[in-house]
Amino acid sequence: MAKRYKYATTQKQESQEGKASTIFAGISFGLFLIAIIVSFAFRGNGGIYLGAIGVMAICFAIYGFIRGLRSFSEEDCSHTYCVIGSISNGIIVVGWLALFLIGV
Repeated sequence: MAKRYKYATTQKQESQEGKASTIFAGISFGLFLIAIIVSFAFRGNGGIYLGAIGVMAICFAIYGFIRGLRSFSEEDCSHTYCVIGSISNGIIVVGWLALFLIGV
């Protein structure tokens, strides 16, 4: 009779920094949606309000990107949220910068 091997896998917890990075991506995307709504409400004359929302969203996205990259150094944890947060924050930063450069 063949010998049976029993393998046990442990559930790794998600990285806390990765979760924070994903939350910052959600906040930045939410601010983008708010900026769109305000722009339609003011018929394109949002002025300083839209600029302040945009700068704040870029800061959140950059900070989330940095936290996402830093979270890869954590050991004994799953890096799913790290990847999601880093990639989404990177895409959001590029999108915001493209939007500002088109406006300039």
